[in-house]
Amino acid sequence: MPTFDIVSELDFTEIRNAVDQAAREVANRYDFKDTNSSVELKEKDMVIEFESSTTDRVQALQQVLEEKLVKRKVSLKSLEFGDPKDVAGGRSKVVATLKSGVSQDIAKKINVAIKEMKLKGVQSSNQGDQVRVSGKKRDTLQEVITMLKEQDFDRPLQFQNFRD
Repeated sequence: MPTFDIVSELDFTEIRNAVDQAAREVANRYDFKDTNSSVELKEKDMVIEFESSTTDRVQALQQVLEEKLVKRKVSLKSLEFGDPKDVAGGRSKVVATLKSGVSQDIAKKINVAIKEMKLKGVQSSNQGDQVRVSGKKRDTLQEVITMLKEQDFDRPLQFQNFRD
């Protein structure tokens, strides 16, 4: 019986490289001169911290990082930006949380979407932070994949372990 898994994983190597590139660009750009701006990845907490002299500069930092992430084919759906906060010295800071894994809520939405297709012999089940989909025919599973790619689940989804 053919199966595949739906997961949401992040490529931390690409994210780290994008953050490093953004930090280097910020250090060299004239509009960030004397603002003491910084972009920092904290893998342990799965967050990226932006800090600068004003809220506008922090938003510009976010834009620089987004450009670098898009060039490295990292989905922006995996980032959730917080609200700007004032920190010591009149500076501004924003924390972006990295989202990975298929949460229970998203898994339920995926299962409902698959059931609404009413394809014969297709079943889905939650398995931790992934969803396993099985079906009688390979073609029906490919239909499920194309339908899920068209919908927005607030996370980047990958389809792995396609087996006959």
